Amino acid sequence: MDNHTAFITQLSEAIKNGDFVKLSLGHYKGEEKALKNIYVKLVIIKRLFMLSFTYRYQTKDITRNYAVADGVAEIERLMGKDNFRAATLFTTSVHVFAQLSNRGEWLIRQEKSTIKKEASRSHDEPKARKLQADSKRYLQELRLTDAEGKVFKNMQDKWKQINHYIEILSSMLQALPENEMLRVVDMGAGKGYLTFALYDYLRNVLQRDVIITGVEYRGDLVEFCNQVAQRSEFAGLSFAEGTIESYTPESGLNVLIALHACDTATDDAIAKGIRNNADLIVVAPCCHKQIRREIEKGKTKNELDFLLKHGIFLERQAEMLTDGLRALLMEYHGYQTKVFEFVSDAHTPKNVLVVGVKKDINTARQAEIRLKIEETKRYFGVSYHHLERLLG
Repeated sequence: MDNHTAFITQLSEAIKNGDFVKLSLGHYKGEEKALKNIYVKLVIIKRLFMLSFTYRYQTKDITRNYAVADGVAEIERLMGKDNFRAATLFTTSVHVFAQLSNRGEWLIRQEKSTIKKEASRSHDEPKARKLQADSKRYLQELRLTDAEGKVFKNMQDKWKQINHYIEILSSMLQALPENEMLRVVDMGAGKGYLTFALYDYLRNVLQRDVIITGVEYRGDLVEFCNQVAQRSEFAGLSFAEGTIESYTPESGLNVLIALHACDTATDDAIAKGIRNNADLIVVAPCCHKQIRREIEKGKTKNELDFLLKHGIFLERQAEMLTDGLRALLMEYHGYQTKVFEFVSDAHTPKNVLVVGVKKDINTARQAEIRLKIEETKRYFGVSYHHLERLLG
């Protein structure tokens, strides 16, 4: 029996005996350029055991579920010189490593397993939280948990929202410059749920030196949050009274965040970040009145005007156009942008999150973006975008 067949046989036996934990395929040499790895686990779906494949691409993940026999056959097919040249099988007793040599021979080695508990078979396995709801002072004072660290029933959705927010930001935060003090501004901090959680994550999980300022126009909330920060011994966290438009950072800025800033307040926040050369800008806009008024005023005739006579379609178009132009304007100023959905909590609509990471840009690319902005404005009858004016 050759090593390739032996590996597949060992995989089948591990599944049959209940020892299988997971499998990964790597060192891909196939035709799908964006495909990086495949991860396989055993799940139960409608009371049937199935193999769940996660295809890890450069910018996305795709999950497919197979009957066990079909899944094993698929793994056997995927292992080859024109597909995946490496495979690792994890069981409760051994880890098996398979590598295809340059001579076309599969080399196998084994190690004793370090897995101490049975793998979960739940298809919808709960995600590990970036923050733990333990007996932290700020969680108690914000009325998220009791003294024992148990999340109050009526705050479960808020706690999920906070962790979802940290989960989204985590990879970007870890990519920020090392060996320097991080300076973060959270515009429109409100009661500070997310601001406190961000400080906790950066300081206590990532072990970063950080100064965070939460900006809020309601003086009573600013006073409350500063008291909680002091009692929680969060020395690098403070709150300042003011609006997004009026606030000016005292020194350099690494991260600017503005969630749910209404209409042009989002533009004020983006402009603040760009002017201060922030490494990372994160905004979740709400209300898009300025561009909607421009579209209504312009009444330009184009291929989409039959849609824009309906109020709800006009509202959605104004949202996409506003945030699309924001992304282009950020790119013009050297930011690599991403736009995706952010679920604020279980009982409110999904929001768009616009993220910009500071990069370099040349004048030729700026000229292309400038032309695209002008063409887009002309097509929809928009005379100006507020962020464009702010940035000159």
